[in-house]
Amino acid sequence: MKGGNLRHRIATLFVLLVLGSSTVFAGGFQLNEHGAKPMALGGAFTAIVNDASAVYWNAAGMGFLEGTNFILGAALIAPSTTFRGVTPAVDKSIMTNQVFYPPHFFVTHKISKQFSVGLGASVPFGLGTKWETDWIGRYLAVETELTTIAVPLVVSWRILDNLSISAGGSYHHASVLISQAASLSPFEGDGFVKLEGDVSSAFGYNFGVLWKPLDILSVGGSFRSEVEFDFEGTAESTGPEQLSSALPSGDISAKLTTPLNIQGGVAVRVIKPLRLSADFQWVGWSSYDTLAVDFKDPAFEDIASPRLYEDSYIIRFGAQYDFNDEFSFLGGVYFDSNPVAPENANPSLPDSDRLGFSLGVDAKITENIGVSGSYLFIRSSELTVTNSNEEYTPGDSKFNGTYNSYANLFSLSFYYAIN
Repeated sequence: MKGGNLRHRIATLFVLLVLGSSTVFAGGFQLNEHGAKPMALGGAFTAIVNDASAVYWNAAGMGFLEGTNFILGAALIAPSTTFRGVTPAVDKSIMTNQVFYPPHFFVTHKISKQFSVGLGASVPFGLGTKWETDWIGRYLAVETELTTIAVPLVVSWRILDNLSISAGGSYHHASVLISQAASLSPFEGDGFVKLEGDVSSAFGYNFGVLWKPLDILSVGGSFRSEVEFDFEGTAESTGPEQLSSALPSGDISAKLTTPLNIQGGVAVRVIKPLRLSADFQWVGWSSYDTLAVDFKDPAFEDIASPRLYEDSYIIRFGAQYDFNDEFSFLGGVYFDSNPVAPENANPSLPDSDRLGFSLGVDAKITENIGVSGSYLFIRSSELTVTNSNEEYTPGDSKFNGTYNSYANLFSLSFYYAIN
């Protein structure tokens, strides 16, 4: 009946929230804005990692940093999405404009000639989508939010003068909110379903390597593990009193896992003022087969939702031109592949292949203080869905239509070094 269908949709949305893909972010709500300089280089930073953001990108780079280094900053992310349906819903819908400010902080310290340590705090997954409560797709999605914080602790070992490796662990905390309308036909009006979840702690690990075989050439690689979250939360449903027993509500629990990331890159100084870099990033979405949502109240049936995703990849290119020792201009471009088949697209997380174009500057204010600023424009390819697995209402028309998305991102980082 309706209650079972609603419970199934809650589970589906929960999967899409963290494992899906959104307009702006690589592979779901995964964020790669961990420092203004890496963002300006299109994320082609794994073989460079010459500031404290190495804690996130490739901690092996800490082995080549002297003294103590700090970075503090934030990004501003402003996504935009529109949807235009086909018969019977041909109107254009516009996703509510929101602005997000994921911060970042990293510190590294050289404790001996060979060993360095690093600590950080940033947002590897986050942001959200929000539509009007009366829009045509309200039975699929109204509001979706995810907030995470990751605190990595890493150690690097400079084995040789030109070779460094690293390993570390990371603590993660996350919270999630999902809401949607519920079609209660033949009763009048809509119901409303809201799911909130919180996880106390989760842990991951990472490895890195950085090799500089020549003064003009460096090669780097990094691995960031899957992170398994155990969510505890509540499901709340509102609707006619005669349906209250069928609408899912009460305490819930769920397990979900964010994907592993493997990234490799190369950087070469073509001429003295110009360095070029390229990275390849692989995101392991296919490691998931099922997400289970368990209702603690035995009156409601537990749900298992199947995997809808494939592995994805990101190709990144960057360039840095040094005008002098104090000022550099940076640029980058990347292609981010879509891990979700069009028929599985959902308005809580609409997605398609994306192109990103970035520019930035890096300036040294004093011997110990500097600032980096960057801008990134992301354009998603137009996504037309002709055979959607989603429906307007149970048993009704397929949720076919066309999504158009883009985003503007700004980032600013301040850094301080004690040599």
